Amino acid sequence: MLKNGDFHALDRQTCLRLLADVPVGRIVYTKQALPAVLPVNFCLDTDFSVVLLTSGGSDLVRAVDGAVVAFEADAFDTIARSGWGVVVTGRATLVTDAAEHARLARCGLDSWMPSGRDGKFVRIESDVVTGRRLGGA
Repeated sequence: MLKNGDFHALDRQTCLRLLADVPVGRIVYTKQALPAVLPVNFCLDTDFSVVLLTSGGSDLVRAVDGAVVAFEADAFDTIARSGWGVVVTGRATLVTDAAEHARLARCGLDSWMPSGRDGKFVRIESDVVTGRRLGGA
């Protein structure tokens, strides 16, 4: 049985290091006044913002541009009952600068969802970063 001492808060730097090691997370946003959660692949940019690539015509682009969203990623070992979870909260914006779009396109982020030629990068600022470790992970 787990005790409260088995949960440990993580500092910002540890959270960002853990995020950099996993390819998939979940964006949490508002869709038609209700919470929505969507799994996405992502990368961390040099300023530690979360970046994802999606189709320019997607509902996600319209729903998150300019909105405050949450992004969560984790890794767990169910047998060992250990793992970690990290949440990034910040404003999401579309990358509209052509030079910035070209730089991100060279970073190797390839959306698992078809993005086509109109692919849009979404940046989530890492204003608030929190995390927890469970057990001895």
